[in-house]
Amino acid sequence: MAALRSARVPPEAVPIDSQAIANLRYIRRTMESAGEFTAIPGRGGIVMGATAIAAAWFAHTRIHAEAWLAVWTVEAILGVVVGYLFARQKARTINKPLFARPGRKFVLAIAPSIFTAALLTLMLWRAGMIDYTPGVWLLLYGCGIVAGGAFSVRVVPVMGLCFLAFGAAALFSPLAWGDAWLAAGFGGLQIIFGVVIVRNYGG
Repeated sequence: MAALRSARVPPEAVPIDSQAIANLRYIRRTMESAGEFTAIPGRGGIVMGATAIAAAWFAHTRIHAEAWLAVWTVEAILGVVVGYLFARQKARTINKPLFARPGRKFVLAIAPSIFTAALLTLMLWRAGMIDYTPGVWLLLYGCGIVAGGAFSVRVVPVMGLCFLAFGAAALFSPLAWGDAWLAAGFGGLQIIFGVVIVRNYGG
């Protein structure tokens, strides 16, 4: 009997403070993920990038400023529609409401920059300075993405910083390079980060 009692030695108890720390870490990770806008559409970004490259090529062949601006206005509207449709599909896939609190915060963070870009575009067009809009668009889109990225996954603000760098470069480059910078930013960056998002955060 003594041998049996000695064989039934209880396992080493886990310190209660270790369990508490592990539970706190789990709760923190859960709260952080719940507060992130995870419906960023990677595939949608790839599609948006492809249409932006096509728009850059088509706009570059336009002679009149009005026609050039019309091409990019259509592309902007198309980009919003594509982004929304893919984000909605991703939200359904991950079973999260698209416009839950993190989604609303993301939209509210990016909206002021988009609104400002629209106003500055109108002002530059009326002033006959439409050639400066590529840099302005890239800078303000970058500002919006950085702000919205505070409520999203980590790669999003990095993408916004890249747009800021491209926008600054566009402002100090020859004006004739405007469509090239727009293709590189709204096209190339969107595709690159779209692929990164698909691989690391789902479609």
